[in-house]
This record gives sequence, structure tokens and C-alpha cells, in this order.
Amino acid sequence: MTTWNDFNDAEPQVFDLIPKGTVVPVRMTIKPGGFDDHAQGWTSGWATQSYETGSVYLACEFVVLAGDYAKRKVWSNIGLYSPKGSTWTQMGRSFIRGVLNSARNLHPKDLGPDTAAKRFISGFHELDGIEFLARIDVEKDGRDELKNVIKVAVEPDHPDYARLMGVASQVAAPAAGPAYFPSAQPAQAAHPAAPSAARPAPAAQGYHPAAQPATAVARPAHATQPANSRSPVSAKPSWAQ
Repeated sequence: MTTWNDFNDAEPQVFDLIPKGTVVPVRMTIKPGGFDDHAQGWTSGWATQSYETGSVYLACEFVVLAGDYAKRKVWSNIGLYSPKGSTWTQMGRSFIRGVLNSARNLHPKDLGPDTAAKRFISGFHELDGIEFLARIDVEKDGRDELKNVIKVAVEPDHPDYARLMGVASQVAAPAAGPAYFPSAQPAQAAHPAAPSAARPAPAAQGYHPAAQPATAVARPAHATQPANSRSPVSAKPSWAQ
């Protein structure tokens, strides 16, 4: 029987980094920072503002869902605004686009109106708990020590995406009709269509789609969005640990 003051049987700390370039399924959660900017549509306190630089970002934690590094955690920020210019903002927007493509099995070159509608989110709450395929990277932190980070979401045009996610291959961009132009879309298109819950069992990856939809992730106490307003992607099957 384990007692609270005997740590001999505790698991050793893990210091080895996940190798750079490793592709793993992850679940992303956001640590609310309490910053809102209604002009930008940033509400419910999901964003964080740096007191030192004035930059705004999403503070994210990524949990590896399967494979040799299952349950390992990686922390990274998604840039929303920097007083130094638009580069960090565009990097953050590109990453979120990749996350949506990866989570919802959207080919990055598919610009059809149905697919484009699924790249809309009504708020950052739709990203809290989202599951997708990510590529692990390594960089130095503020103390000049190496750490794992996630900067790239692996999308359906990647050769290993279908195998690792257990979905139909989309190597070639689908013929999805005319390209999407934001100004031509009605307001109701901002609500993404629910992706299919049925997914083939992945081969030899150590995880299987759950039979029941995942429960909604808890929202911050100050959030204004209703509890049932999470994106359909939160009902996407989770990988068993």
C-alpha cells in the first residue's frame, strides 16, 4: 500500500526530450489568461497578455494521446498580437488553420464553401480540448535550456496523416467547387458543420476511437459562452490511453 510520505515507489522524473520531428496525436487545452478585446472578438477571457511585452497569446498545453510518448505534455503559446508587427499574428493564425484542418480532416487546398465553413470558429472555446496530429519541435527557453514545443499541425495532405489518424486518405486536394470568398458568405456560415463521428480504427497505433462522444471540457468561470456551445469537434472520438 502506498503511503503519502514514502516516495521510493514514485515514478522517476522524465527529462528526455521527445525527438524533433516526431508526429503524435495530441489534445490541446487553453489556460485562460483573463484578457479580452471585443474589437478583435477575443472574449470570455481565453487570451493572455504579457505584462512585459504587451503581446497577446493563447497559453496552451498539449497532451500526447498515443504511442511511445503517450501522456507526455508540451507547452506552447499561439500568437494573437504583437506590438512589433503582424508576423506573430499571422503565424498564430496559420497554426490555428492547420489545427482545424488536422482535427476536422480538411485538405489545406480545399477552398470549397462547405470546407471553408468548417474553418470558422465562434470563439476560442472551440479550440479548448481539440484533438489533432502535431509535429514535435525543440527550441531553447528563456533560461537557454532545450524544451519541446509544437509549432506545426500535421494536415491531411501529409503522407502519414491517414494512417496515424485512422481516416480516409486525402493525398490529392478534393474537387470542391468554386473557391470560397469571405465577403460572399452569409453570416450563418460561421458555424462549422459537424464532422462525422464515425472513423475507421487506426492500424497499430495503440489507440481506438471511443464509442461515445467525448464530454465537453470545463469552461472558465467567467466565460460568457453557454456550456453547450463547444465546437462539434469536441465530440470527436478520443484515443484511449
